[in-house]
Amino acid sequence: MIKRFLSSALEVIEVVVVAFGAVFLIKSFLVQPFLVSGSSMVPNFSDGDYLLVDEATYHFRPPQRGEVIVFRYPKQESVYFVKRIIGLPGERVQIKNGRVIVFNQTHPAGLMLAEPYLPGEGAAAGSAEFQASEKSYFVMGDNRLYSFDSRSWGMLPEQEIIGLVQLRLWPPTSLKVFAAPSYQN
Repeated sequence: MIKRFLSSALEVIEVVVVAFGAVFLIKSFLVQPFLVSGSSMVPNFSDGDYLLVDEATYHFRPPQRGEVIVFRYPKQESVYFVKRIIGLPGERVQIKNGRVIVFNQTHPAGLMLAEPYLPGEGAAAGSAEFQASEKSYFVMGDNRLYSFDSRSWGMLPEQEIIGLVQLRLWPPTSLKVFAAPSYQN
């Protein structure tokens, strides 16, 4: 009787250890949950949205323009942000008359981004220009008038990126899989 009890208890402990190990590995290397706080990504993400962040993709390819990412705020690494990648390493980003123009080797005269995911006001009033280094990105929130982003604090170093937003789980009525928009215009 005691032998059977110890055997059963050992099996339960083994299942619990394996389950916790699997959760740890998945959370550490593949997928991590993230809760949106604030309105900088409205209308696409709202305060209280629960997202799943893919941590594996960027081990196989670099981040792409238009992807929504989660990252550590470079000036306070205990704070996490969710923003959209606008400028890639080495690119110059210009904001002019509410529009975003990206200059790179492929588009030396500039590529004006069509951003259908934005609310009507566009990038924001005024003009500004930014240059990303070879290991940094220019990121912006979708709610451009109320977003604290690269326009305020500078370029996002590549090593601060946690992962790619792939899925919104909560609220259930807003369940959605995300893909980067195409800027070929």
